[in-house]
Amino acid sequence: MRKLKLRAESADDVTVISSALQDAILKVGEIDYSSRDRHVTLRVSRYLHEHAPARVLSGLRIDSVMDIKSTGIDRSDPDALMVFLSMEFTPDDEPPGGFLSLKFAGGGEIMAKVEAIDLIMVDVSRPRRTGHRPVHPDI
Repeated sequence: MRKLKLRAESADDVTVISSALQDAILKVGEIDYSSRDRHVTLRVSRYLHEHAPARVLSGLRIDSVMDIKSTGIDRSDPDALMVFLSMEFTPDDEPPGGFLSLKFAGGGEIMAKVEAIDLIMVDVSRPRRTGHRPVHPDI
């Protein structure tokens, strides 16, 4: 199986990466923001919906970040786990800038103000089988 490498430069591209990352698991301590370099990185264990049941380690890097805020994320325990739900881009009054929202199970959210959409997601390991499948309760 080939490792997935995706780049986003449009809102539609963000939707594709969001779909690939749905149900990814990450540790709070593996979210890194560099104000100097203006990027956010996340290291996640991505569920391979296309090759279930398996997971792969992946990295997400968001560039051109001007500001970042989070809600509902307790950073006091770096080993606390979060489950990625979705990511979406909302343009602001000065295209190509806008806001990139990453949402997590339990109500956590990261909101990044970006100059432009500039993301990359890359698988960095070989897939490994898992006995755990994501559960999506009926709404």
